[in-house]
Amino acid sequence: MKKAGIIMIIGALLLLGLFKFPLWNIMLGAPQYPEPLGMNIYIQGIEGVEEFDLQNIDGLNHYIGMKTIPKAEEMWEFSVFPKVIIGMVILGVIIGLLGYLQKVSYKYFLGWFILMSILGLLGMYDFNNWLIDYGSNLDPNAIIKVTNPDGTPMSYKPPLIGYQKLLNFDVDSWPHIGGYLMFVGMTLTIVAFWVGKKAGLKKTTQ
Repeated sequence: MKKAGIIMIIGALLLLGLFKFPLWNIMLGAPQYPEPLGMNIYIQGIEGVEEFDLQNIDGLNHYIGMKTIPKAEEMWEFSVFPKVIIGMVILGVIIGLLGYLQKVSYKYFLGWFILMSILGLLGMYDFNNWLIDYGSNLDPNAIIKVTNPDGTPMSYKPPLIGYQKLLNFDVDSWPHIGGYLMFVGMTLTIVAFWVGKKAGLKKTTQ
């Protein structure tokens, strides 16, 4: 269990990378922009990939009636998410330490993973709802109005993940370094569970 406890601690600590690196990245490329415009989404707010990217994206969005990209203080998520991550890191380290000291079962490692997975899915659901509102709740007095073939207003919702063509823009939405660190950290907690389970089975057969 000592080895499993150490792996669990490392896995939980990797979540701290979310405070340094972006969780997600959205890039917009078009013929009129030799360098794509992009925004990095952190758990504390949204920043442009380059200095004036957010300003340029807001300028383009204005013509089709989209809202401006929200500042950190305008979304409750950016104040709640950091607290959730810190709480999960502390909980993961405590479980890892108790596992190292053989005070808790390896099943607690799996419990942490399940809880983190639920929180992650809720976060993705909330993020997708924001994208829907961002791309669909348009100003009816916008300068440019584009409709679908059936006459309904066109949605400019960026993809939650993957590639999508929006008018003349190529939009890519993928996890960034922070997201991959979180994935690796969560994977390590599953590894800790299996290592702990193996150690427990070995102990019972001796």
